Amino acid sequence: MFGVVVATQALGLILAGLVALGLREPLPTLVEAVWAAAAGMAGAVGICALYRGLATGRMGVVAPITGVLAAAIPVVVGGLLEGPPSPVRALGILLALTSVAVVSRSTGPGGGRSAIGLALLGGAGLGLFAVFISRLSDGHVFAPLAIARGADIVLLGVVVALSRQAWRLPRPVLPLVLLAGVLDMSGNAFFILSAQSGRLDVAAVLSSLYPVTTIILAALVLRERLGRAHAFGVGLAIAAIILIAGG
Repeated sequence: MFGVVVATQALGLILAGLVALGLREPLPTLVEAVWAAAAGMAGAVGICALYRGLATGRMGVVAPITGVLAAAIPVVVGGLLEGPPSPVRALGILLALTSVAVVSRSTGPGGGRSAIGLALLGGAGLGLFAVFISRLSDGHVFAPLAIARGADIVLLGVVVALSRQAWRLPRPVLPLVLLAGVLDMSGNAFFILSAQSGRLDVAAVLSSLYPVTTIILAALVLRERLGRAHAFGVGLAIAAIILIAGG
């Protein structure tokens, strides 16, 4: 697990640094650099907790709690900082949170306190990442992301060194891990741009709909059949997007 996260974060660091240099992006202020580093460490904790929870086979507990909490924290903070959303958008946010919980459910084992703890830790880490990284001023995207990725790697390096866990990856999985790193960094960049051009709560909720995208892609690419619950969740997500965009 640590090997996958370290590899994706290292690639993100390189790509974000190169794009920042290519765009001649101004360096963030010291305060913004601190926010970015805090976001990176929170995100590292969140993604490791999520991966650990999913790896133990407790997806039915970890996925919905993590997804909803990761969206709920920025919604609360966004409401406090920017005021409550319009009634239409508020309804859309409620439907989006519900859809994440519905489509993330699994028939796998539920687990006990360990699964719930991992889910709460994962959701809190990813939610705080969204809040911290949204504190950047306009025009600062890739340079702060490089700082965040650097903080990720430092934190994970300390954990790996102290725990003495294996981190090397088998060569056959490297292409998929590298692709995941590119997509992860791209998703973070688009989230920052979305939060800077609009509201934090809206950006966080829309980005939290990734389980819905996974379900749709599985149906289109892998020909997996949509169960009734999944189809209902996808329908809720579509309605939520329409309400949020139109509100």
